[in-house]
Amino acid sequence: MVQRKAEHFLKENNFYELPVDLDGIAKKLDILVQAKPKNASGVSGMLLKQGNDFGIMYATHIENDGFQRFSIAHEIGHYILDGHIERVLPNGDGMHISESGFTSQDPYEIEADNFASALLMPSELFQRAIRKNGEGLTAIKKLASLCRTSILATAIRYTEFAEEACAIIVSEGNNIDYAFMSETLKQFPDIEWIRKGNSIPTSALTKTFNAKYIGNCTTEENSNSGILSDWCGEYDLEIQEDVIGLGNYGKTLTIITVTQDLEEYEEEEELEESLQIRFKK
Repeated sequence: MVQRKAEHFLKENNFYELPVDLDGIAKKLDILVQAKPKNASGVSGMLLKQGNDFGIMYATHIENDGFQRFSIAHEIGHYILDGHIERVLPNGDGMHISESGFTSQDPYEIEADNFASALLMPSELFQRAIRKNGEGLTAIKKLASLCRTSILATAIRYTEFAEEACAIIVSEGNNIDYAFMSETLKQFPDIEWIRKGNSIPTSALTKTFNAKYIGNCTTEENSNSGILSDWCGEYDLEIQEDVIGLGNYGKTLTIITVTQDLEEYEEEEELEESLQIRFKK
């Protein structure tokens, strides 16, 4: 419902094209948008109100256009979504400090994140772009450039619409911060979800990547083949593992894409089991 509201706003106000014109939206809403000083870290964005006037301040300590645009869109979500102003500014005038980027458990912050995602990457336009740009990290980077969104926000949105079995994992050191799986992967029988707090598999490229760049704000990237069962479930399906450092964010993004057909894999497993039974006889 939150995402539908974002897309309805875009269509109703003639902003339904990529990249979405955030400056135009802010002017339409009569919201003043200003950058915070680079030395003011720790906050992604702020929504301010004085009398009938609203303003947005966004972080610049992370020099990433997509991150900054998402922070602004998040605050616009607080402004537009029903009940948000009353919640985040309960005393009327004042300032609300946001935690955007799908890291907060607060339902209002989660709603604002989902609003921002749909505002910057509306479903119909985004799905159309996915079909033109392939799979995995290559596709995500092209989509991020098209939408002027961060690699991370684009990757999360990508898992919502990707037709292939895939997942994105955000990690730091040896631990998984969070993960998103595509609907196709979720539908695998007996699949185990990749969860926050799990350790990175020993054999995964991500583990060696994180060990190499620990403490560094890298944007390096690498890729390798692997096995799905290393990450989740019992399927020894072949996967492509793409890894990229998220720069000043200080974390690593991993995209795993299943490259082997599940039905063919299951048929091969059944055939092998049948042959083993015959051999034993």
